[in-house]
Amino acid sequence: MGQKVITFGELLLRLSPQNNLRFTQTEEYEAVYGGGEANTAVSLSNFGVDVSYVTKLPAHPIGQAGVNSLRKFGVDTSNIVRGGQQIGIYFLEKKTSQRPTSVIYNRAGSAFALSKCAEYDWNKIFEGVTWFHFSGITPAVSPELADACIAACKEAKKRGITVSCDLNYRSKLWDGATANKVMSEICPYVDICVANEDDAIGIFQLDTTGQEHPQEYVAQELMKMFPFKCVASVWRTETSITTFKLQSMIYTDKAYYSKEFYMSILDYIGAGDAYCAGLIYAYINNYDTQKAVEFANAASCLKHTVSGDFNLVTVDEVNKLAFAAAGNEVSR
Repeated sequence: MGQKVITFGELLLRLSPQNNLRFTQTEEYEAVYGGGEANTAVSLSNFGVDVSYVTKLPAHPIGQAGVNSLRKFGVDTSNIVRGGQQIGIYFLEKKTSQRPTSVIYNRAGSAFALSKCAEYDWNKIFEGVTWFHFSGITPAVSPELADACIAACKEAKKRGITVSCDLNYRSKLWDGATANKVMSEICPYVDICVANEDDAIGIFQLDTTGQEHPQEYVAQELMKMFPFKCVASVWRTETSITTFKLQSMIYTDKAYYSKEFYMSILDYIGAGDAYCAGLIYAYINNYDTQKAVEFANAASCLKHTVSGDFNLVTVDEVNKLAFAAAGNEVSR
C-alpha cells in the first residue's frame, strides 16, 4: 500500500498590507490562503505525496476559492466539509527591521470554528491512510474541535496510523491551563511531536532557565510525560536586524542536530509547517534520523524565501540545499 497522509485544521484567508505598510496605513491588502495544516498538505503534495486535507469551508465563492487554492497544488479536497457562512481570516503585518510581526485573528465565527465533532467521519476519512497530522492550533479553536482531534487520534491509533502533532501554542487562541488539559489528553496518542521552547513553556509550563541545551531538555521532559517516538524542534536565532540562523533537532534516544543555515527572510509564516512536511516526507521514505533532520531543516529554510503561507519548493530543491556541497549559484 502506498503512503497517504491526512492533515486536519482550518484554512484561513490571509490579508497583508503590501510593501511592509502598517495596518493603519494601508489601503490595499494582499490576499492569500494558508493555515498550519493546509501549509503542510501543500508542501507534501509538492513533494509528490498523496495528501488529503480535512476542514470545513462555506459553499459560497470565497470558500470555493479556498478549496481551489489547495486543488491547484494537487491536494485532495474530497474530505472537506461544506457549510457555514464565514471563512476564518487573519491579518498579518510583516516584521520589518526592529518592528515585529503582528497578527490579528478574525476566526471566531468561521465555519470551521462552529463545526461539530460529528461532522468529521474519521472511519471514512482514514480509509487507506498511513499518516495523520495536525497541530495544537486545531484543538485551540473550540472545544468541539478538541473533541474532533481526540476522536481522530483514537481512530488513527486503532488503525495503526502514525500520528504527528506540531504543538504550536497560540496564546491568542487559548490560555496555558486549557492548553495543558486538552493537549495532555491528546498527546498519549501522538507518535511524533514537534515542539519548541515556547510551546513547552506555554502548554506544559516547562522551565528551560539555565539549560545549556534547552531543545534537548524540552524533548527529554516531553518524552517522560508522553510515549513519543521522537520530538523534533526547529528554531531561528537572530544574528543581526535582518539576518537569522536556522537549525533544528530530532531527539530519539539522543539528539540529532542539523547543520546551520544563515539567511535573510522574505516570509517566515509557514516555516514550521514546511518543517513538519519535510519531517513527514523523510520518515515515510525511511530516511535515517540524521538525514531526516537535514531534509526537514532545509525545507524550512527554503520556506523563508517564498512569499505566502505555502512552501512552493520541490524535493530536488530541498535535497540540493540539504545535501549538495555546492552553494546557491545560478541554476542553468
